[in-house]
Amino acid sequence: MAGQIRGSARPNRWLRNLNAKIASIPMILTALVIFLGGTVWTVVYSFTNSKLLPRLTFVGFDQYERLWAAPRWLMSIQNLAVYGFFSLIFSLVIGFVLAALMDQKIRFENTFRTIMLYPFALSFIVTGLVWQWLLNPQYGIQSVVRALGWTSFSFDPLYNADIVIYGILIAALWQGTGLVMCLMLAGLRGIDEDIWKASRIDGIPMWKTYVFVIIPMMRGVFITTLVIIASGIVKVYDLVVAQTSGGPGIASEVPAKYVYDYMFLAQNLGQGFAASTMMLVTVAIIIVPWAYLEFGGGRKRG
Repeated sequence: MAGQIRGSARPNRWLRNLNAKIASIPMILTALVIFLGGTVWTVVYSFTNSKLLPRLTFVGFDQYERLWAAPRWLMSIQNLAVYGFFSLIFSLVIGFVLAALMDQKIRFENTFRTIMLYPFALSFIVTGLVWQWLLNPQYGIQSVVRALGWTSFSFDPLYNADIVIYGILIAALWQGTGLVMCLMLAGLRGIDEDIWKASRIDGIPMWKTYVFVIIPMMRGVFITTLVIIASGIVKVYDLVVAQTSGGPGIASEVPAKYVYDYMFLAQNLGQGFAASTMMLVTVAIIIVPWAYLEFGGGRKRG
């Protein structure tokens, strides 16, 4: 009898936290209408021959065939692959090393942390313009080094089609590494001090402690950081426009710039939608494994 009374008094599962659920309705509608609706709309119109204005004249996969036959798009994909690979590796390595050094309870830690994080507060346009000037052979690093006596020194990546993407990578690392450092530092500060004491008592070298103990324990931090870096890689646009505008020639083109140029300059919406859809596929390839590792894998272990 008492069990029945308790069962009848138990609130319906759907009525729990009712106020919070009501408050979340605008956000849910926004996600469904704007994000999901916009995504479906983009994918549908990528199969049309829309030019200046959208129109439902389907042409099948013609836009995708033109896309993958365009040298500019292929160069964009190549640049994104190179930029993404090195950005991911160097951001994680440099960020983790800086965080490990910062975790040694050094003096003026707050000052150094602020200095490291400051570039991330700047817009990508500002960062691009600053590094455009620094990498200018007439006024930047090359000019300063030559003035010091090394007259044969050459460092002009933004003017060399073979290495221009690395000049953009330098600016991206300068701006984004500080954020990675802060994320890694937060993860390191969450490690129990007893683990460090146990490793010192057992005589385990510090590098082995980091590699075999600390890094596996920071799995969640690394996955989150990977997703943040990867999402920034896919949508890179501002740095390229500010530093090179896609040049020399098409040597520094990236997918986001390709989409913008075709949708708003070439007035070819169908081609822009097709390129946007391919970027969406790239983002899905990143997000789906992350969601599985964070949620699906966690539930399975539980």
